[in-house]
Amino acid sequence: MNLTLVDTDILIDLSLDDARAVQVLKRLEQQSMLAINLITVMELIVGCRNKNELRNTDRLLERFKIFPLNEQVSITAVALIRKYRLSHGLLLADAMIAATALSMDCDFISKNQRD
Repeated sequence: MNLTLVDTDILIDLSLDDARAVQVLKRLEQQSMLAINLITVMELIVGCRNKNELRNTDRLLERFKIFPLNEQVSITAVALIRKYRLSHGLLLADAMIAATALSMDCDFISKNQRD
């Protein structure tokens, strides 16, 4: 089974019941194991405005395999930042998420085409 890393922006849309995000993830779940990394977990938790949103976020996170940050991800993220920070404005969180996909050699889905 394929592995697909899902970016934070897709999960935000999913939590808002965005029809396109729901449809895309339903299709992906049939073809792939879905995963996120710890940066995505932290971004989603930080975005919660109350305990109800936090509970909903926790339920959403249960659907995904969570990859920890490790040395290889960190090394890859540093390389991405060196290469794309000035030219594309690559941010630390985005670099860590992309580095996870590269390090795990898996598919990656994001709405963010800029990075």
